[in-house]
Amino acid sequence: MFGFGRKDQDAAPARREVKASAAGRVIAWGTVGRNVWSARDTVSLTRSGFASNPVGFRAVKLIAEAAAAVPVVVGDGAARFEVHPVMDLLRRPNGTQGRAELFEALFGQLLLSGDAYLEAVGPEGVPLELHVLRSDRMSVVPGPDGWPAAYDYSVGGRSHRFKVGEVSPVLHIRSFHPLDDHYGLSPFQAAGSAIDVHNAASAWSKGLLDNAARPSGAIVHRGEAPLTQEQFDQLTAALEAHHQGSRNAGRPILLDGGLEWESMGLSPSDMEFQKTKEVAAREIAMAFGVPPMLLGIPGDATYANYVEANRAFYRLTVLPLVGRVSDAVARWLSTHMGEALDIQPDRDRIPALQAERDAEWQRIAQADFLTAAEKRERLGLPPLGDA
Repeated sequence: MFGFGRKDQDAAPARREVKASAAGRVIAWGTVGRNVWSARDTVSLTRSGFASNPVGFRAVKLIAEAAAAVPVVVGDGAARFEVHPVMDLLRRPNGTQGRAELFEALFGQLLLSGDAYLEAVGPEGVPLELHVLRSDRMSVVPGPDGWPAAYDYSVGGRSHRFKVGEVSPVLHIRSFHPLDDHYGLSPFQAAGSAIDVHNAASAWSKGLLDNAARPSGAIVHRGEAPLTQEQFDQLTAALEAHHQGSRNAGRPILLDGGLEWESMGLSPSDMEFQKTKEVAAREIAMAFGVPPMLLGIPGDATYANYVEANRAFYRLTVLPLVGRVSDAVARWLSTHMGEALDIQPDRDRIPALQAERDAEWQRIAQADFLTAAEKRERLGLPPLGDA
């Protein structure tokens, strides 16, 4: 079911000589015969950094949605296709998802875990469907040469193995990780300390609100005889029942028997808590490459205005991500079809970069010392037959 052949063996390009990396066997010595499990816990990172943290959630959603909305062009390196089976596949990758939904999930998995997996379904040639697989359920099975020989997808105690042959049914896209040969590094790992600080600050603020949005105080006993254990227990129970929580905010405390209330003010460290939270939020945004201004984080003046920040966001974060993923998908689909494919983001159709692109078109069009072919090359356009 998961094996793929070439559509036309006679039309297939000449097979390149297979060469093994000298470092591959060194990797294999430590991993052969067993699965390579990731040292990080993707589920915990997703829960604390995405599901429970508004900054991490918005950063991932902002990048994934923006990257999935970037238009792409399909060609063979020499010309762009107007009609092609791959274009139809990307437009409707499966029965339940469109292009934007599929690629938002693919980019999201890559941001959350550092790894993204795309499955091709079909007998041979152009895949019939594409599906994004959850990265926390996938594990790499290395072969004797140290490179992935299979992928195990495990759910509820059951596992399915995708074997990697000349044509792989699974595309594995991973972020750069200097200390791991098989898995990528998630931005959540780099921002782990900042996420913990931000979540702890939110929990502290919630505790302060539960305490009537003011610091705690102390009940001082001024009487001659100390309180008995029974009196102490009764006083504690009365305070918890009638003066704790937001619903009891502002309720006066009636004290007798030599008891006095002394309020405690916020210490300087308490007053700096909000600033610490804002610094942590900026560090999370920095790890993902999102200008803090786009996330509504106060105190950031890196960019002059929102438009400039949005332009930098697309130029420095979104476009490199889309370009790398599009290139990986193109190379992978090329092995299925037996023909060269080129998938690139269409920079001319990105509203955030329209002003820059218009200026570039005008500057190159006015360069009389360039030929038409050289102008098209600098604009990222395929050459014309008569150029």
